Amino acid sequence: MLAEKKISPLSGYVMIGALVALFFVAIAIGTASQGVAMVILAIGVFLVRGFFFLNPNSSMVLTMFGDYQGTVKDNGFFWVNPLFSRRHISLRARNFDSEKIKVNDKVGNPIQIGVILVWHVEDTFKAAFDVDNYENFVKVQSDSAVRKLAGQYAYDNFDDDSEVTLRSGHDEVNSALEDNLSNRLTIAGIRVIEARIGYLAYAPEIASAMLRRQQATAVVSARFKIVEGAVTMVQMALDHLAKQNIVELDEERKAAMVSNLMVVLCSDRDATPVVNTGTLHQ
Repeated sequence: MLAEKKISPLSGYVMIGALVALFFVAIAIGTASQGVAMVILAIGVFLVRGFFFLNPNSSMVLTMFGDYQGTVKDNGFFWVNPLFSRRHISLRARNFDSEKIKVNDKVGNPIQIGVILVWHVEDTFKAAFDVDNYENFVKVQSDSAVRKLAGQYAYDNFDDDSEVTLRSGHDEVNSALEDNLSNRLTIAGIRVIEARIGYLAYAPEIASAMLRRQQATAVVSARFKIVEGAVTMVQMALDHLAKQNIVELDEERKAAMVSNLMVVLCSDRDATPVVNTGTLHQ
């Protein structure tokens, strides 16, 4: 099985010097034989096709009549056999922001999700010959990986806060997405630098219902904390009154006091005080 083979071609500057020398030879011979001089010049023109240059983080895949010759990864000015076919492949990191796709999560809720992927070509042989179009391969496999990820996790879980969900489990979910994409894109010689969910929302048809459910859950949670705190405060008040011997309350009066304090502490509106100017029992 073939694999990437890095080669170092001839420096282009050395070949330029050779072509200049060949040009002067053709001029010198031209005075004696123009035919030979024309042949030499034609060879020089043909050899010019072998020049190319590479910028940093670029590569050139070389083939000759369908036979892989190697990959040039060094930046600079080079010359290779003019019969070589050349394909430029960038080694720079690239961003891919996928379109929002509509899928079902683990529990069947329709959601919209998109992924942001940072990747670069690591193996030029695989990118050039193991897949038809490596850039399109990244797009298709990213879409497939996102669909698989959405089916593994629920968007949210209102009943179990410990469960990993798409909304709350950022690190674990993004790690699973990155591993999945890495396994899929290895065949194309692509290394995944980073992968994360870039967009996540309920589908429009259930978004309003889910929003109301989230609001109701938040209200219940807040009420629970309020009641829990109010009970503690009432207990402290009763204990303090009894300890300081400020007033002695029978069970009926304690129940009335607890009821009044709970109403005051748990109400979502300010309580209106009523001043009792009579006795305690009136």
